[in-house]
Amino acid sequence: MNLSPRPKYTPALRGRRVLITGAARGIGAGLADLLTAHGARVALMGLEPDLLAEVAARNNAPWRECDVADPDAVDRAVDELVTELGGLDIVIANAGIAKQLPIIGGQPDVMEAHLRVNTLGVFYTLRAAGPHISHPSGYALATASLAAAVHLPLLSAYSASKAAVEAIGNTFRQEVRPAGAKVGVAYYAELQTDMTSRGFDTAAADKLGGTVSGVAPLETGLRALERGIARRSRRIAAPGWARPVVPLRHVAQRVIELKPLPHLEKSLEIARTEQVEYTTEQPTGTAKTLGAS
Repeated sequence: MNLSPRPKYTPALRGRRVLITGAARGIGAGLADLLTAHGARVALMGLEPDLLAEVAARNNAPWRECDVADPDAVDRAVDELVTELGGLDIVIANAGIAKQLPIIGGQPDVMEAHLRVNTLGVFYTLRAAGPHISHPSGYALATASLAAAVHLPLLSAYSASKAAVEAIGNTFRQEVRPAGAKVGVAYYAELQTDMTSRGFDTAAADKLGGTVSGVAPLETGLRALERGIARRSRRIAAPGWARPVVPLRHVAQRVIELKPLPHLEKSLEIARTEQVEYTTEQPTGTAKTLGAS
């Protein structure tokens, strides 16, 4: 996505050294492009090495193929990339997966995969990058989701993993405060990304009625990130209507639960047997870290 940087945020972003996970496509790739346009220096981590290499090439960025669910791989990749950047100011823990999961009849490995990638992946990333951003201009952003605050049918694994990310981010904020660093948590509703299109492109989701709020352009999320990262915000939400939902989550949850879902039982029945892939293909066997600068 060719998104022009808004000049008012450039002074806060120019020259900043930024590490982004989940950078092969979607929000991660778009954010890498936008921050580079502001004059930041980015380093990238993710799966899908061909796509990741393309993003890195157009941003002149060092990169590593890395499974964020492997703590040793994360430690190694972060250390190498921080060395290549000459330090670190910002880390964006953005990598994540999604796949539908009904609770009754759902497969345990789907829940486990979400917790491994979405939750532990953020923990491992912040754990490794934390010492490097623990300075007065440091900033970390943990990518949760509006699903961390408001929970829908078929999204038990995704919502649980993102609620845990929110808790990790809020805890990390307190722990790095003495160093002067700040920590934010990102909450997105459905944005126009591969994760959204793949996640809702199932028979069960179609029967349920698709998204609740509709799909917003990717630019909406990137603009919120541009502003929030420049300000080192504690909360970044997109689209704009999602901002009040986070503090009013209990009211929003009740509203969601009262919405009629006439095809819910049929949707759950379909989901129990439907074979769908994760929104990002996951490594098989031992996780690995590869890369190029």
